[in-house]
Amino acid sequence: MPTPAELVAAQTELAPDQLGHLQRLLGSWSVLADLSFSDLLLLVPVQPTPRGPGPVLVVIGQIRPNNQPTLLEQDLVGRSVQGPAWGIGPDTLEQGRTVRGTAEDPILGGALPVELIPVRFAKRVVAVLVRIAQGAGRGPSSLYERTYLDVFDRLAAMVAESAFPFPDEDVGTEEAPRVSDGVVVVDAEGRVEFASPNAINAFHRMGVYSQPEGRRFTELGVEESAVEWALATGRPVVEEVERRPDVIVLVHCIPLLTHRSVTGAMILLRDVTDVRRLDRLLLSKDAAIREVHHRVKNNLQTISSLLSLQARRVAAGAGQEALREAERRVRSIALVHEILSRDPGDEVPFAEIIESLVRMAEDSVVSSHPVEISVVGNLGEVAADVATPLAVTIAELLQNAVEHAFPADGSKAPAEGRSASGRPGRGGRVGHVVVTLKDTGRALSVEVRDDGCGVTDGFDIEATSSLGLSIVRDLVASQLGGSIAVERVPEAEGGGTWARIEVPVRSPQGR
Repeated sequence: MPTPAELVAAQTELAPDQLGHLQRLLGSWSVLADLSFSDLLLLVPVQPTPRGPGPVLVVIGQIRPNNQPTLLEQDLVGRSVQGPAWGIGPDTLEQGRTVRGTAEDPILGGALPVELIPVRFAKRVVAVLVRIAQGAGRGPSSLYERTYLDVFDRLAAMVAESAFPFPDEDVGTEEAPRVSDGVVVVDAEGRVEFASPNAINAFHRMGVYSQPEGRRFTELGVEESAVEWALATGRPVVEEVERRPDVIVLVHCIPLLTHRSVTGAMILLRDVTDVRRLDRLLLSKDAAIREVHHRVKNNLQTISSLLSLQARRVAAGAGQEALREAERRVRSIALVHEILSRDPGDEVPFAEIIESLVRMAEDSVVSSHPVEISVVGNLGEVAADVATPLAVTIAELLQNAVEHAFPADGSKAPAEGRSASGRPGRGGRVGHVVVTLKDTGRALSVEVRDDGCGVTDGFDIEATSSLGLSIVRDLVASQLGGSIAVERVPEAEGGGTWARIEVPVRSPQGR
């Protein structure tokens, strides 16, 4: 289904600011539908005007009331209608007058009473608001209905004067109060003229049991800064009123204007106590999760420091090297928890992790041979349970590259998994390691390539005896459910080693 913006762009000549005015109306007109107990349609003249007995208009918006059965069961958005069949003529489009009549169109299923309200913007009629009148031929039967219809008429007059919707009002959200939540109508001095039953209930929740009619909010013991501001400025105000520590009411004050002068206001009240309680619980839960990750990170850093301290007390050799490798692996895991301690959630920004892994690998280069590591691409947000093993895996591959791919002594017998490729002992030439990251939507792809001495011919990672590569292989297969390939790059293509990891992207339900 096309959006209002798409319909306007395809069939009308409205300017962007005119479209913005209509979109604000569509964002706030649920109030109009509920106050009028009616279905509402928003029609825009088609340009250029087709030949015919009268103007042709396209329906760009439709809304049904929440407090009354609908008269329009079918969706009319995108339909073109003939102006004369709806009673839309020069009175509404050119003179900007509100007209009441009958719409006789097959798409309505018969003749229905309508009220045609011109929608002005900057002194020009840019659309027509059509109210499919409910209960035509009979007047309102209660004070409740009379008040609602009176407020609708006042807001409809504001629509015709380009005073509603307000240019600086945000589009309503799911949390915004609705007419069904509670309505209070005040005069120009802020004294209550009417309060709906649900509004009375909201006052009771705030500890106010006296009759509100004829009184100001302050006389009822309720904060009225929102009402005062709306009446003084002619602009809508949304404010939360915390009457007691356990009761919070959201107040949306809409000033009512006549010829740009404030004549009163409609106040919508919604009890959001339970919503705010849930918000606070979520904040407490987030704080607790952050604290857990922070403590895990601190514990891992403590373990890392102990391993580093132990490595200094061990004589140089295989034992010291094993401790340093263990210390580095623990640091890789701590990186993920450090990020989660700042922003807990199901996913983490992997760019921060890869940046720290590269820095850690560069800091570990102890030979005189310089090595540069660069990163291409990004994995975006990665599931937390994937980020940890993936970080350890990439750290192992980077460490393997910087330690074994670029022998500085000219030896032709580097560590297992590497071999001289006819270019040993490169002296001071800079070695390069490139990490390429890509999210294809179905899998996370990580490639680590160096231009060093390369792995041995016929190298098989499944049969490797290297502890680091064994860790990589097992993490990818068991925890990530992915695949890994390590190959030697031919000399004609620059030489070195190429490692590629493919990790399937898990659905949210599978995480």
